[in-house]
Amino acid sequence: MNSKTLNYVVGTVKGPGETGNQYVFITSDNRHARIGEYVYYEVRDGKADRRILGKVSALRLIDHLPDRLFADAEISPQAIASLIGMTHDNPEIYEVAVDVIGYFDKNLGFMNPRKSPDPGARVFLADDVMLQNALNRKLPGDLGSAEIGSLLLREMGAVPVALDVKELVSTHMAILAGTGSGKSYTAGVLIEELLRPYNRAAVLILDPHGEYHTLSEIQGHEDFFGEDGYAPQVRVISPDEIRIRMSSLDYYDMLTLLPQTTERQQAILDKGFQILGKHRSGHRWNVQDLIAAVNEADTKVDDDGNETVGSSAQALEWKLQKLERSRYFHAFEHSISPRELFEPGKVTILQMNEISQEEQQVICTAVLRQANHARMATHRGQTDEMDENHLPYPVFILLEEAHRFAPAHEPSRCKQVLRTILSEGRKFGIGIGLITQRPGKIDSDVLSQCMSQFIMRIINPVDQESLKHGVEAAGRDLLKELPALTKGQVIVSGACVNSPVLCKVRTRLTQHGGETLNAPEMWQKHFQGHQIQARKIEEAPVSMPKKPVRVGRGRSVD
Repeated sequence: MNSKTLNYVVGTVKGPGETGNQYVFITSDNRHARIGEYVYYEVRDGKADRRILGKVSALRLIDHLPDRLFADAEISPQAIASLIGMTHDNPEIYEVAVDVIGYFDKNLGFMNPRKSPDPGARVFLADDVMLQNALNRKLPGDLGSAEIGSLLLREMGAVPVALDVKELVSTHMAILAGTGSGKSYTAGVLIEELLRPYNRAAVLILDPHGEYHTLSEIQGHEDFFGEDGYAPQVRVISPDEIRIRMSSLDYYDMLTLLPQTTERQQAILDKGFQILGKHRSGHRWNVQDLIAAVNEADTKVDDDGNETVGSSAQALEWKLQKLERSRYFHAFEHSISPRELFEPGKVTILQMNEISQEEQQVICTAVLRQANHARMATHRGQTDEMDENHLPYPVFILLEEAHRFAPAHEPSRCKQVLRTILSEGRKFGIGIGLITQRPGKIDSDVLSQCMSQFIMRIINPVDQESLKHGVEAAGRDLLKELPALTKGQVIVSGACVNSPVLCKVRTRLTQHGGETLNAPEMWQKHFQGHQIQARKIEEAPVSMPKKPVRVGRGRSVD
């Protein structure tokens, strides 16, 4: 039976289930009554006939051929069944539990009429059109949609899964997956959708591993062109191009960059920042200005009236001078201003591979803080068009390896800024996307603020347990599927869809830059290359040295 067939009866209602929001039905069709499949029953609600959608959550075999018929592999159970008068094509009977979702109202979402089906009522398989309209907030290709794949239990492409981009970027999102599950691939599909003509988003990717450079293929790709001449831009900023203006850092940023500071040194540095604020308030400063402020903070006058600089200031001066030689932190250069990073129809990839963990923390913090301040200042009318912090449109920032920047049980400068943006960014139009392979290691407050989730194969029990508390939108029945998911299969839940769905991610339009290296293949190629080179040397003709020609007495030329 084709799943697209309308009004296909899959079973008959037996009665209520274990909870008030559940019912069970009886069927012999275990091909369609699969866990995660969508079914419905019909009920009269006032003057309207409603189709009450539900999802199969459990299946139990309750009547079948005797076990003895299955014990001998040489005997066909079907043949024995026919001899004893069991002529049914499917002699097995199943009891199927269904969790009620409700009927879909375009204005209010899913509504549950709280009317259980009567025993004997027919249960229908939900058809593809019904599911596409009920599960998706947007239809594929609509303004503000993002088609990332199709419903897993149906034929590929039969029920497209289209996300609501407005909800996705305004209420924040998280991609949670184990290693090799396809999280970066899924993120690439999502970025492609954000750069389509029906979105034209302003996107920044903070890329610690240099995996997203292949998105450059978006430029010049005909699938991204708009009828009005729109063509998206991609800018890849390499580590060598990153410049952070020193005066954009604060006391806590500086502490991250100055390792092994004593409490006394921290106090002097804090006082130095206060002095710097008084002397150069509203002006840009460099390391030498900070060193002068630190020395002033730790200057003492002896009995003879002579001023001496304390040892804490001297130690800080040595560390600050070392920082002054950094490749990324400069007196006045600044290559990551909001105006440089963001523009509608443009994705900027900030590559941070080859950069130390401490410097990555500060760079990420500086970018997030300045973007947040820019959106707030522009929203309040405090900037003009020539200001580097003028940002007159919403932006979306995707942060790879998020557990590094917002660890659960460790101090992190970036974590504080993320918490602020995640809790307040919706008001000012700054959206955050987090990607991590260790959800158990990411700060629970940060994770809980992401109202759309993409959950892929996760085996680690600690990470699985963290999802139950940090991800409220995904049903417990779907979370049980995590270990069984294969590469490219994802549970999508939260504000971007009407109901949690199992989705197969579509094929990317650009190449994936995060593929695992094939070590055996590379070893073989290297070995074969050496063999070919050695064979060429062996087969090369041996050239005899030329005899020298005598010229005059005792001299020769070659």
